[in-house]
Amino acid sequence: MTESGERSAPSIGVFDSGLGGLTVAREIMRNLPMENIVYFGDTARVPYGSKSRQTVERYSRQIVRFLKTQNIKAIAVACNTATAAAFDAIKEEAGDIPVIGVIDPGARVACRETKNGRIGVIATRATISSNAYADAIHATRPEVSVIGKACPLLVPLVEEGWIHDPITDEVLLRYLDELLENDIDTLILGCTHYPLLRSTIRRLVGEQIRLVNPAYETAQDLAVLLQEKGIANTVPRQPDEPHPYRFFVSDEPERFAEFANSILPIDVSSARIVQIDEY
Repeated sequence: MTESGERSAPSIGVFDSGLGGLTVAREIMRNLPMENIVYFGDTARVPYGSKSRQTVERYSRQIVRFLKTQNIKAIAVACNTATAAAFDAIKEEAGDIPVIGVIDPGARVACRETKNGRIGVIATRATISSNAYADAIHATRPEVSVIGKACPLLVPLVEEGWIHDPITDEVLLRYLDELLENDIDTLILGCTHYPLLRSTIRRLVGEQIRLVNPAYETAQDLAVLLQEKGIANTVPRQPDEPHPYRFFVSDEPERFAEFANSILPIDVSSARIVQIDEY
């Protein structure tokens, strides 16, 4: 494939309700460096965690319709709420394009890692109320206890940049106390914002609790999916070639780029605004 062909090769479509899905994009960049990525963040309508299933389904269908205009070969739903509330609708809208979510990969690893059969999940209200993680875990290990905790304040704290802040520590402690009292030995970070709090959570819960990052596990499963479908990109990118990543948002492109530059291994100079309601 020529260099120009590499840049125009089909991409992985990645979407989230806003900024948190960049943790999934980061893991894809790290673990699948030859793949192109088209990322959409629905920054005008974030958060999804407090919205109804019907609304999340409608938003997700619009995003999939947009991504299908961008020469994509697979979709990674980098949003726990959308995966929990709208995965069937997303797959229906995607048609023949394979889709992967963030819940099954994280649930599978948690099942493997727990020793005492007590798994904690922190996530948005919508993800917790959907029981999506509990259902995925019990499909593999029905005897396991799953203790979920909705943590609605964490997303705004992360997006405000208060990742290392006493206020965030205090909020996390309030949320985590209930899980620790239930003697969990494994904790799923069930929102794509939460891996950015991983070091703080680790400090608060100690080394004895296994933290599961579904963003990383999703990238690993995506690599397997691409190989199984025969659609993995095998052409290395040249060192001087521009990075094959494109970023779109529904609002606040400058804020998005600032946040992206704080966590991604590349320089994001800008993001393009999409009128997503038109899709």
